[in-house]
Amino acid sequence: MARPVTVVTGGSRGIGAATCLRLAADGHDVVVGYVHDVGAAEAVAQGAREAGARCVAVRVDTSHEADVERLFDTAEERLGPVTGLVNNAGVTGPLGRLADADTGDLRRVVEVNLLGTLLCSRRAARLMTARGSGAIVNVSSAAATLGSPGEYVHYAATKAAIDALTLGLAKELGPDGVRVNAVAPGVIDTEMHATMGAPDRARRAAPTIPLRRPGRTEEIAAAVAWLLSPDASYTTGAVLRVSGGR
Repeated sequence: MARPVTVVTGGSRGIGAATCLRLAADGHDVVVGYVHDVGAAEAVAQGAREAGARCVAVRVDTSHEADVERLFDTAEERLGPVTGLVNNAGVTGPLGRLADADTGDLRRVVEVNLLGTLLCSRRAARLMTARGSGAIVNVSSAAATLGSPGEYVHYAATKAAIDALTLGLAKELGPDGVRVNAVAPGVIDTEMHATMGAPDRARRAAPTIPLRRPGRTEEIAAAVAWLLSPDASYTTGAVLRVSGGR
C-alpha cells in the first residue's frame, strides 16, 4: 500500500516538529512547511527520514496564496498525492491587552492563523475531494473557549474561527469522503512563550491546570496522529481538547 503523504505547516519547531516526527514514525511521508529557519526544518526532515519516511522541507508563508500553491505542488511532485494536511502554522504577537496591541501584529495574527488555514484547507479540499478521500487536522487552542483576556484575545478569536471552520468544513467535505477535525492544545511547553515575551509562562501556568503541569509537544502530536489515522475513520467535525483539564 502507498504511504500517506501529509503536509504539516509550521513544521520546523514545537508542536509542528513533534507532529512531523510522530507521523514519520507512524508510516507517513511528510512535507515540513516552515517560514524562516531552514536549519531547524532540515533537522526535522532528517529526523523523519531516519524514521523511514520520505520527507521534503518547503519554505512557505501560509498567508500568501502563491506560497500555499507552491507548497502543495511541491508535495505532489516530490512525494505523490497529498492525503493529509495539518494546519499548524500560527503566531500570537506579544502578550498584552487588546487596547495596547499594534495593528500590524493584529493583522499578522489574522492572516497567518485564519487566512493561512483557509488557503491551505482550500487547496487540500480541491485535491482530496477529487480523489474521494483525505483528512485535515487543524491546530486550534483552548484559548478559543477561554478568551485569554490580558494575554491575546486576538489570537483566541482566530482560534475560535478555526473551530467554526473545522465544523463547517467537516460537514461540507464529508459527502466527498474527506474528514476534518481539530486539536485544541492547552499550555504546551514550547519556545512560543519566549517569542511572546514570557519564556517562563508555561511553568507559571502549571498551578492553574488540573494536571498541574504544561503539556508536551509529543502529547499533541499523538492526538493529531490519531485523527489522521484509520482508527479515527468515523470521526469528523470534532475539536479534541488536549489541555490537562484546563
